[in-house]
Amino acid sequence: MPRRTDQPPPWPHAPTHLLDAPGIYFVTAATYQKEHHFRDPARLEVLHRGLLTVTQQFGWRLEAWAVFSNHYHFVAKSPSNTSDAESLPSLIRALHGPLSRWVNKLDHTPDRQVWHNYWETLLTHRTSYLARLNYTHNNPVKHGLVTHAKDYPWCSAGWFERETAPAMVKAILRFKTDRLHMEDAFEPVWIK
Repeated sequence: MPRRTDQPPPWPHAPTHLLDAPGIYFVTAATYQKEHHFRDPARLEVLHRGLLTVTQQFGWRLEAWAVFSNHYHFVAKSPSNTSDAESLPSLIRALHGPLSRWVNKLDHTPDRQVWHNYWETLLTHRTSYLARLNYTHNNPVKHGLVTHAKDYPWCSAGWFERETAPAMVKAILRFKTDRLHMEDAFEPVWIK
């Protein structure tokens, strides 16, 4: 039977969030139209602090993170006291809502859309997990913002190198990231 033309197309406009399993997730969120709302150190610091605070409040254990002017990534384990990851949408709303209002107040644009969407991937294979840890820690280098990831203040690379055994750091940094398929064509800026 042909589809009626007055019905919407059968594909979704946003990614389907499949959160019925607990585990470690790789998450990417982007600003609307890749706008650089968090382009200076003060704004990056608020986004960074917000991510660390909200993930902790929701019981997610961060393992790697990187925040930029128009997107962020993190690797985190879902709360251990649940049988799924269904708290992720609430976590994202608790982060994006206040940040949107804050940055819009700074820019005198109260009704502007700040965030576009987010994507998550449940990491079920050790190799995929370790590659995404490396990818997230080194994302500031990938984007050309610093030469050494530990020099970018709004990512986990420095923390990771300080808190992890050197042999483990070397092992994770050896995992290849060039074959990972993910959205990351954001070209962030950093106004020092």
